[in-house]
Amino acid sequence: MVSALAFFFLLTSYYIVRPVRDQLGGAVGSAQLPLFYLATFVAMLLLTPVFGMLVARFPRRRLLSWSYSFFIVCLLGFIPAFLAQDRIGARVLGVVFFIWVSVFNLFVVSLFWSFMADVFDSRRAREVFSLIALGGMAGAIFGPSITSLLVGLIGVAPLLLVSATMLGMALLLLLRISVQRAESDNAEQPIGGSLWAGIRELWSRPFLRLMAILMLLGDGIGTLAYALLADYVKAHMASAPMRTAFYAHIDLAVNLLGALLQLTLSPWLLMRRGAVWALVLPQLVNFGLLVMVMIGGHAELSVLGYSVPLLALMMVGTRGFMYGMTKPASDALYTRVPRETRYKGKNFVETAVWRFGDVVITTSISGLVKLGIAVGSIALIGVGASSLAAWIARKAATSPDLAPETKAGKGQQRTGNESLA
Repeated sequence: MVSALAFFFLLTSYYIVRPVRDQLGGAVGSAQLPLFYLATFVAMLLLTPVFGMLVARFPRRRLLSWSYSFFIVCLLGFIPAFLAQDRIGARVLGVVFFIWVSVFNLFVVSLFWSFMADVFDSRRAREVFSLIALGGMAGAIFGPSITSLLVGLIGVAPLLLVSATMLGMALLLLLRISVQRAESDNAEQPIGGSLWAGIRELWSRPFLRLMAILMLLGDGIGTLAYALLADYVKAHMASAPMRTAFYAHIDLAVNLLGALLQLTLSPWLLMRRGAVWALVLPQLVNFGLLVMVMIGGHAELSVLGYSVPLLALMMVGTRGFMYGMTKPASDALYTRVPRETRYKGKNFVETAVWRFGDVVITTSISGLVKLGIAVGSIALIGVGASSLAAWIARKAATSPDLAPETKAGKGQQRTGNESLA
């Protein structure tokens, strides 16, 4: 339960600041998103060799301490900036904070799951990763809930202090797990190797290449939904608290769906059908949602008596299945690759490659919107992407360079993992 609790605090921290970031994006609309993502991509490229150097030279425990402590200090440093938001301007603060939150999210979450892949073998990963992800989903539900509650009482800036506190709790629990694991294996030793190994492995490992392509396609669909929704928010919501609350409600719905999947369908698929269907099914769901947007465009639907934009439903569905099914399945597959791939290769795919996709997609969508292309036509492109993603997902889950799955009672190289779930 310690791992699940750590992920709860980690995603609580992130989902407190996520609506704060998104309201800045909603303030300027999708036209500014290419700038946001381009700057983030450049930051990722600059940080990739730094992260590779840290992984190569320092033990796991020190890597966790330094990485998470850095982001805690940054959170505290942003508080004065948000107190002066009106003076600084939403565009300037938005670019800086968007870059930082995007780097924060990808690095701390990627490092968490790399650590989990180090702790569990493939059999235990299929059993417990959905449960660990469920702990994170509980934090992802609690985060926007507390944000919606507190933003009207204390404002935006003090939320960053709450987020920093949650991240500190996650760090303490991860260090506890690392100390426990140090007694039973040699995983605390530095991984070594080249600081550019993450980039090199992208070209040398078929599995990593396929995961990178799947990441680009899935991210393209998610970013398409995000960009179209940003334009909707800009047109319909004028104040920062209103935008923050709206995005918090979106996140709450996403994470409720993700939690439901992790309690029901995802663990069943992983244990009974393996990672193949757990990767393919979300792409089929994306296909159906994009067809709905292609037909309905900016239409609104009545859900439980509330008028909900169809674009918001697409956002909830695509993200809910990504967090509730795709992520546990893909992270379980990383238990079947070498440690250097788990940390460096996985990190490069989930940071730099991800943000490269953001730049391409947001720039393309901005160009299509300026040309007067309708929402339905843009969604049609996403329909094609989701079809291709389903095929790539199947190939990735059956890649020939993956180690065989650990079976119950055989090949057990780790013990005492159950208490860490």
